[in-house]
Amino acid sequence: MEAAAGGVEAEGVMRVLVVDDSPVDRRVAQLLLSSDSCAGSFHVIAVDSARKAMEFLGLKDGGEAVDMVLTDYCMPEMTGYDLLKAIKALNPLEPIPVVVMSSEDEPQRISRCLSAGAEDFIVKPLQSKDVQRLRNCSAAARPSKGAAPCEAAVVAKRNQKPPHPAGAASPSGRRASLAGVAMVLHSSGVEYLPLLLKLVVLAYAALCLGELLHRWASSDGRCSLSPWCA
Repeated sequence: MEAAAGGVEAEGVMRVLVVDDSPVDRRVAQLLLSSDSCAGSFHVIAVDSARKAMEFLGLKDGGEAVDMVLTDYCMPEMTGYDLLKAIKALNPLEPIPVVVMSSEDEPQRISRCLSAGAEDFIVKPLQSKDVQRLRNCSAAARPSKGAAPCEAAVVAKRNQKPPHPAGAASPSGRRASLAGVAMVLHSSGVEYLPLLLKLVVLAYAALCLGELLHRWASSDGRCSLSPWCA
């Protein structure tokens, strides 16, 4: 188990349990939350698996629970999503706030985690702009019911796509198909337009020549092609 340096824990410091199988991402979280910009407001405990996180939380019987769990989504054996559900089941009345991290910004994944009780969903790597989001979702600053949702909830709702009838193409699919057809027609027209014009001119000239020959033959050699004949 890893802990961020910082001396004796001061009053009001937020205890964050970081769970990530990547040592690089764990270190990034530790350095960011222990930086001068955070003014010592975080105390980070880092573990490399969800099972170690469960063991750590199991030792906290009642009053010494962490203020937040910051967990990666994709981890071997026990995923961050499984850890989220297990943490929320530990104390359903006063669950520990959980923020899920992932390198993939998938709306379905975000909605899944938020539906399971996650306070927020952050795309890795963790950045300084995410620190305030962590503060807002902590146990001490957690909004009451009816307050504004976390940013991830707004993003997930905005990215949700309405269902379409079976067999019907989505508007985006239809737009893509029409755009593809238009592109083909445009490119074909630009490429073959000069050739088509030449073919039209040659066809017209052939028709005119055929008409002249027909009139010449029908006149038994006599010139009947006015106005060229006297």
